[in-house]
Amino acid sequence: MAVSIRLRREGSLNNPYYRVVVADSRSPRDGKFIEQIGVYDPKKTGENASVDLDRAQYWIERGAQPSDTVRSLIKKQKKAAAAA
Repeated sequence: MAVSIRLRREGSLNNPYYRVVVADSRSPRDGKFIEQIGVYDPKKTGENASVDLDRAQYWIERGAQPSDTVRSLIKKQKKAAAAA
């Protein structure tokens, strides 16, 4: 089973927010998922994402492929955690 870490769209029309989920790569974007590991709100300024880095690392070690956007969110969160 190919597993991916990707965004799942939530919210209403013109007011999206996303959940960072671990899902089977064959399932639809807003379909079933294995685990939710974070949230991302693109409309919010400043720190607009939170990802559980431990769980993300756990899934990546087991072969999960993060999407490009999720990869950048994880990288940004790691950078903020190192600065704090």
